[in-house]
Amino acid sequence: MRRSPHPAFRIPSLCRVICILSVSPSLTYDDPLQPVTSDETVAVGGQVRLTCRVAESDNSSLQWSNTAQQTLYFGEKRALRDNRIQLYRSTSTELSITIDNVQLSDEGDYTCSIFTMPVRTARATVTVLGVPGKPQISGNEEAVQEGGEVTLTCTSTGSKPPAKLRWYQGDRELEGEAQGVCSDPGSLTYTVRSQVTLTVSRSDDNALITCAVDHESLASGDVKSSQALRVMFLHRTSNVQVKSLAPSNTFSLSFSLSPVRPTSYEWLKTDGELPPLAKVDGAFLRFEMLNKSDNGVYLCNADNGIGQSQGEYKLLVQGNEKEGGAELDHAVIGGVVAVIVFILLCLLIVLGRYLIRHKGTYLTHEAKGSDDAPDADTAIINAEGGHSGAEDKKEYFI
Repeated sequence: MRRSPHPAFRIPSLCRVICILSVSPSLTYDDPLQPVTSDETVAVGGQVRLTCRVAESDNSSLQWSNTAQQTLYFGEKRALRDNRIQLYRSTSTELSITIDNVQLSDEGDYTCSIFTMPVRTARATVTVLGVPGKPQISGNEEAVQEGGEVTLTCTSTGSKPPAKLRWYQGDRELEGEAQGVCSDPGSLTYTVRSQVTLTVSRSDDNALITCAVDHESLASGDVKSSQALRVMFLHRTSNVQVKSLAPSNTFSLSFSLSPVRPTSYEWLKTDGELPPLAKVDGAFLRFEMLNKSDNGVYLCNADNGIGQSQGEYKLLVQGNEKEGGAELDHAVIGGVVAVIVFILLCLLIVLGRYLIRHKGTYLTHEAKGSDDAPDADTAIINAEGGHSGAEDKKEYFI
């Protein structure tokens, strides 16, 4: 009959068991067959790579499973029909897969297992970020009067975790007020809102107010939107313009009121009525034909809904094209008439002299010896008988 060991000899065995149990965790930590993974963060629509490694290989296969514990890959073999999931690398010590076009539903814990005795596992947590949409600014649909307040609201949807909104005017950051965060219906994302209130002055007219979204999914920079302020204000001084002009066929004066276009205009002339040829066309006063009589001071009264503002113009025409043209025509006509009169006089003189020189010739008949006749009858008789021997005498008048 075999005798049982003395109780004193059983104590070392119990101690050995206790010691083994106490060091098991350290052995597990340094186990070369224990899979090692890492947590990953990816934005919606991006790609994530899951890698599982062991230090040594005992020819056991590695396996990746999804959050629902469905096998994705067992070694090089695809187990789940999802074309977004692809094998990246498979060796005796590594199994890596990729997931394309990641969705919010892909978030969770993925398990890597190695089928040894016992089975060893490791988990990798995939965090999916919801990318916030471009912010929308509202609240400045109407122009604000100088000295008034304007409240702008910025809204962005689709972020996960909730995004932060920041306000800027130029490079200066403004202090905004968060209006709360709410989850989007039927989604894991959030909608965020923020408001900013400004007291505006005329220097704020056309100033850009920017709302920027700050989120970890925006690796390439902030997503932002901008909106220009519209501030209504009056000109406190008259808009004086002096126009010193040479004569021209057409000319126009114009008046503008910033930033809101006036709804009515009134043109006046300080020293009387507007010229007959001047036509009022809203913000323009058009002159079809400038004249020296158009000289004077013109006023334009404009109303833009806040009040009235006045512009003053002094028009000075240095010459008159119409009058200058008439004087030129008279001079030309006078010169032509003078030339024509001179030519006519010359023609009359030449013609007179020609007519006088060719007036005609005549004959005088004097009988020889008629001077010795005792009386007139005898002289005539002597003369009549002396035609044959008479000489023609010609006289010319020059």
